[in-house]
Amino acid sequence: MIGMTITSLVVLAFVIVTIANGVRIIPQGEEWIVQRLGKYRVTLMPGLRFIIPYFDTVSYKVTTKDIILDVQEQEVITRDNAVIVVNAIAFIKVTDPVKAVYGVEDYSEAIRNMIMTTLRSIVGEMELDEALSQRDMIKARLKAGVADEALDWGLTVKSVEIQDIKPSQSMQRAMELQAAAERERKAMVTRAEGEKQSMILTAEARLESAKRDAAAQIMLADASSQAITKITGAFGENELPMLYLLGEKYIASMTKLAESQNAKLVLLPADLQNTLRGLFQKLPKP
Repeated sequence: MIGMTITSLVVLAFVIVTIANGVRIIPQGEEWIVQRLGKYRVTLMPGLRFIIPYFDTVSYKVTTKDIILDVQEQEVITRDNAVIVVNAIAFIKVTDPVKAVYGVEDYSEAIRNMIMTTLRSIVGEMELDEALSQRDMIKARLKAGVADEALDWGLTVKSVEIQDIKPSQSMQRAMELQAAAERERKAMVTRAEGEKQSMILTAEARLESAKRDAAAQIMLADASSQAITKITGAFGENELPMLYLLGEKYIASMTKLAESQNAKLVLLPADLQNTLRGLFQKLPKP
């Protein structure tokens, strides 16, 4: 009796385990790959599903929701030998679970490496300024470059975004030095242009001043000539008024000279009248 009870319990447990292994509830957003004796048999869709216990096994559980792949940061050399740092993010979706699990060992890692390789190839064909400014073009080419390979693996690349693209630290230091040198060069050019313009204006000012001085001297000479002519014409042969005027000027000049701090001794001619007469005789005749 006890032996029959134990057998019944064993059979009951076997039946329960068999039913439990044969019934599968697949959640929404997943598809399960079933193999029979190591060979693909069927793909279980979401819901209540049944398999043959002990012969069928669930080998893979594939998510059909969008997968976010973070492509790690990497250094890329551009066509003009500049080193930039690039990283990206991709949004993919498994559309054929059979191809995804049997076409490649790890589809997520495969797509990640494919994006990194394609990104290096695209940026390597561009110059630094072009790579930094044309992010949308890089994104479009990157998506097109990996989309065909992804289809062979049962994947759809929905979007690829460039998270960051920037020069490396050594390149940034070189660019900063170059920018500083360019600013210094522009400052030197500006200073040189200012000095050149200042010299030109100074020279023009000296030229204009010399012209005006020459014109003033000519006018003074003309005025002196006219004054002498008029005075000589007014005095005629009578030289006394002329001697008087010359003597007055002479004495005023000597007085001013005597007042000078450097003047210690002033000598006057003994015969002032003959001296003035001699000066008068040297004046031009009208």
